[in-house]
Amino acid sequence: MSQKEIERLFSGLDTSVQLLQKELGVSYLEGLSETGENIIDGKKATQENKYPSDQTVKMLTELYQELPLDNMEPEEIRKSFQLALLKGAKSDQVQANHQMTPDAIGFILSYLIEKVIDIDIKKIRLLDPAVGTGNLLSTIYNGLTLKEIEVEAEGIDNDDLLLSLALINTELQGQRVKLTHQDALTDLLIDPVDIVVSDLPVGFYPIDKNAKRFKASAPEGHSYAHHLFIEQSIYYLKNNGYGVFLVPTQLFETKESAALTKIIQSEAYLQGMLHLPKELFKSEKSRKSILLIQKKGDKAKQVKQVLLAQIPDFKNQTSMHHFMQEVENWKQENIKNEK
Repeated sequence: MSQKEIERLFSGLDTSVQLLQKELGVSYLEGLSETGENIIDGKKATQENKYPSDQTVKMLTELYQELPLDNMEPEEIRKSFQLALLKGAKSDQVQANHQMTPDAIGFILSYLIEKVIDIDIKKIRLLDPAVGTGNLLSTIYNGLTLKEIEVEAEGIDNDDLLLSLALINTELQGQRVKLTHQDALTDLLIDPVDIVVSDLPVGFYPIDKNAKRFKASAPEGHSYAHHLFIEQSIYYLKNNGYGVFLVPTQLFETKESAALTKIIQSEAYLQGMLHLPKELFKSEKSRKSILLIQKKGDKAKQVKQVLLAQIPDFKNQTSMHHFMQEVENWKQENIKNEK
């Protein structure tokens, strides 16, 4: 992987965004969305009501022509775009639920998915119902593609700016991803998928009338959005399919979790709960874990031993190797990879 090309593409994106910010008075992420659309639409800047100026349009178009996209692998492009997203999140002071999932977590999720899917599978359908900027979904897409698995993916989000960035992110990488601007807790026009993977939004879902459609909803007051997302995801999984979610570590420790536990027990199997390193989070309250569930079906059954693990500090290679061996041993003892 060429770090030089990654930095060169980021530098080009960053410069173009700053030019647009200066002329249009937009936020960094809005400028990134604008410049990304320009690149996708033929690598030329667009002008509306004489903005940006003719000089800036010329500068941007020349800048776009020099971008090294044609010589870069999808994962290199993703990393460049991620650098721009990170700068934008910091510059625009993006709220917690809109923050990007760190790469290290994306790689762990991708690793787990590779371990649980059938070894002979050649094609897989993914869904992220809270896709955000698309970084997590495209990380997993690239990971599975490297394993020579054909990927077809869908992403949903109700934030049009984040979805625009996800579109640019995936388009620049040449990924087959269908994106829909929608509240993912309404009825979805989506065929069942093999895997639902998502960094779930944490907090209360504001539309009580809609929440009442779900068995995991609270008996009174607002319901937790992440509870509803898990239930919704189960409904759009194929039989035997897996849900792999980033969730609050205390997911099953709150009084509101009883209904969620009941729906999971009714429709799926809880196959794993892996706690992420505490060093990644500002406080114990904000700490997250990876929830692994499998929808019931003819090939699915409750594993003999639920995968309960503490993921070590990602920088500790020895501990990470031990953890991965632990997952491999669990897979050999509990997951039957059959067609």
